[in-house]
Amino acid sequence: MTKTLINSVKHTFKNHFGFEASHLIQAPGRVNLIGEHTDYNDGFVLPSAINYAAVVAASPRNDNVVRVVSVDYDNAIDEFEINTDIEHAEHDWANYIRGVVKHLKLRGYQFSGANIAVTGNVPQGAGLSSSAALEVVIGQSFKALYNLTITQQEIALNGQEAENKFVGCHCGIMDQLISAEAKKDHALLIDCRSLTTTPVSLPDNMRILIVNSNKKRGLVDSEYNTRREQCEAAAAFFKVPALRDIDISTFDDKEAGLDAITAKRARHVITENQRTLDAANAMHTGDIYTLQRLMADSHASMRDDFEITVPEIDYLVDIIKQEIGELGGVRMTGGGFGGCVVSIVPNELIDQVIAAVEAKYQKQTNLQATVFICSAEEGAKQINAV
Repeated sequence: MTKTLINSVKHTFKNHFGFEASHLIQAPGRVNLIGEHTDYNDGFVLPSAINYAAVVAASPRNDNVVRVVSVDYDNAIDEFEINTDIEHAEHDWANYIRGVVKHLKLRGYQFSGANIAVTGNVPQGAGLSSSAALEVVIGQSFKALYNLTITQQEIALNGQEAENKFVGCHCGIMDQLISAEAKKDHALLIDCRSLTTTPVSLPDNMRILIVNSNKKRGLVDSEYNTRREQCEAAAAFFKVPALRDIDISTFDDKEAGLDAITAKRARHVITENQRTLDAANAMHTGDIYTLQRLMADSHASMRDDFEITVPEIDYLVDIIKQEIGELGGVRMTGGGFGGCVVSIVPNELIDQVIAAVEAKYQKQTNLQATVFICSAEEGAKQINAV
């Protein structure tokens, strides 16, 4: 966590409220290393928290008022009462906070109001889960302020519920769960059906490099809904609750009964689930060769079977692949149709990869990529001032 971010939120809190905050809390953004569009098929994902986070300075109040100042929106203020029906705010950012508080109350937790200053450096619109980090940091803040007996998993579920039901965005559980439960220097293998999590250590001397293509993401909502419908149709064909319950041999035996497009979508999900489990094992054993092959296969499957990549993303993957060869992995990450590429890169090749991206990508696409060098960080927690 950067000293600048902490100092900024502390300074804003003191300036606005006139005294020092009693608590500092953070929750990280995330990147998914492998396991794309598997979450809503009850499958497996392998995200890592990253060293970009939402940070809160807060103190409890004796009344039922929650007053929030947002550092990142020119110190905009939102204020609401928790003992009334919490309604939507004028500011979009405030709805994530209101939604979390409302759903904590609906779950039966008892607490008073709070003074809150909030900031963050998770890039917005890059697919690195700035909204989930905000939801989780607010849940974690009320846990810390009022010693709530709420688990990290419940903080994640509450954040997801707030986004689904209050904000109105239908997201899975991965983003909030990794933000709430991440372990430093580890990714987290998440079973999206049972919500069990298994820490998986990152290979030694490797860094996570995220490159935002800055390709404006088009078609995401409509195509996302279409992909979900196609996956549900395939699961119904196989007479299972979700595609997670089908292995590739069963799929191969019965593929002819599906139309060609639905079959391709199902093949991606079924093979991606297995790739995710295999990638977790490869990371655990330090088998970089297998990891890079699985990430390459994942990208090819997203490109050819799920059809969610775009030429700019494919080109970025090619640039990075040329530089790291079999020494690391690279693939598209996120919902698709733009967004980011994630790679696991040896420390000694980081500068070389960045130089190649800077030299080639803009020349080919007329877009300038944004590069984030990341480490795998701890999940939501109270922090000490530095």
